[in-house]
Amino acid sequence: MEKTDILIIGSGLAGLFLAIKTAQKRPDLSIVIMTKSLADTGNTRYAQGGIATVTDLVNDSYEQHIQDTLSAGGGCCNEKIVRMVVQQAPDRIEELLTMGIAFDTKPSGIWDLGLEGGHSRNRILHHKDISGLEIERKLLAVIPQLPNIRLLENQLCVDLSTEKDKTDQEYCSGVFYFNKTRHRIKHIRARSIVLSTGGCGQLFKNTTNPEVATGDGVAMAYRAGAAIEQLHYIQFHPTALYEANKHPFFLLSEALRGFGAYVVDENQKRFLFKYDTRGELATRDIVSQAINSELEKTGKKHVYLDCRHLDYDAFYRHFPTITDYCRTIGLNPQEDLIPVVPAAHYQCGGITVDQHSRTTVKNLYAIGECSCTGLHGKNRLASNSLLEALVFAHQGSEHICKTIDTIAFSSLIFMNKQQSVLPDNPDSGFAALKEELQQAMTAFYTDKEAKTALNTIKQLKTTADQINSKQKITPSFIELINMLTVASLIVEQTKHSKNVTPLT
Repeated sequence: MEKTDILIIGSGLAGLFLAIKTAQKRPDLSIVIMTKSLADTGNTRYAQGGIATVTDLVNDSYEQHIQDTLSAGGGCCNEKIVRMVVQQAPDRIEELLTMGIAFDTKPSGIWDLGLEGGHSRNRILHHKDISGLEIERKLLAVIPQLPNIRLLENQLCVDLSTEKDKTDQEYCSGVFYFNKTRHRIKHIRARSIVLSTGGCGQLFKNTTNPEVATGDGVAMAYRAGAAIEQLHYIQFHPTALYEANKHPFFLLSEALRGFGAYVVDENQKRFLFKYDTRGELATRDIVSQAINSELEKTGKKHVYLDCRHLDYDAFYRHFPTITDYCRTIGLNPQEDLIPVVPAAHYQCGGITVDQHSRTTVKNLYAIGECSCTGLHGKNRLASNSLLEALVFAHQGSEHICKTIDTIAFSSLIFMNKQQSVLPDNPDSGFAALKEELQQAMTAFYTDKEAKTALNTIKQLKTTADQINSKQKITPSFIELINMLTVASLIVEQTKHSKNVTPLT
């Protein structure tokens, strides 16, 4: 029977950072990192902007970063958590640097700090326009150096196993997972389980999130009885590169507008100042809503990002990946307007956790985008997500190291769960149901018709169950059920919230 002291589900910055810190501090503990695809396919690698942190105490301050975060969050942040995260940032960044991560500097040697929407100061540490990829690569390179960490790729987690202790309290004891190589569902026991499974952007027709972002962690935690909150606060990034029939969209970093790019309409006129005095440097929710309002008025499919007035050599040095991608589809930022549209980008809420990353289920932790820490409120401040991942991975690691010796492995053996799973069949019908769900959730975020959305979700669940009853379960069915679960939670939480700003 498989077992490990610590099981981490997900291989983005949060999961990798927690694994490395814990393995270094407690080499006596066995750690398994389980990821449903290849280790580098999650959202971390697509983070272009960087990490927000105060490094210049002459021109910036912790208090300014705190106030920028609170303001962006629209009154829904936990100020105690915001202060903890901002004040811990320098220590966590220093740890990243010791792991080999490189951030850009100016010729003088000082940090080349970027500016992004909602920030009152330049405070973004970045590695050109591939900050997330730089971090992901360097952390993955550290993992093989730690013998007590085992990385298992292509393992799709299906559900958490829970039991009751002597006081009748529910606790998490392990995970059922689908081994994609052997096409079997297996079980692994663990003393501490950490969900770092990312977000749910695949619920929407337009998204910057990769195919793996199907809300698995939130769905599993919910079925295990964990509290879920603020899930309806889905952040739309205002400048995803519009390409017809493309899914997901390529992200055009917030840092482009911080560098001086304009958002313009079909007449090449800037319009954002009609909605906010900060114009292009307003927060993402305001810019996204403004763009969608303009699109509704004109009936157009997109607006444009205008970079033509910028110093091209400096632009390319800062954004080589973005520039090169644009060129592959026939666009030259030096000469062409770039079509952009808001797209689902980040899940601000999720699995409720405390300051130690603990969920409401004993022995179960959640970190990164799948969690709701109280940092973001209704709208995440740009580049605060990687910072949150670092701080709460640290918090979780510290708590696990202090408490795990008091936790025993489950004695239950789940032999009856060793059922077979079929490989995905493109003609099964699940892909069509996923597209229908994406259409329904995209419509919901503009019209907020909860009854219509919930009816559609219910019908899709019935159809999915009917298809599945005729065959063994498949990975697509598992992901679709997770997406339907999360979609239902989003709609229900929207119904009961008095503080929701629609996309338009």
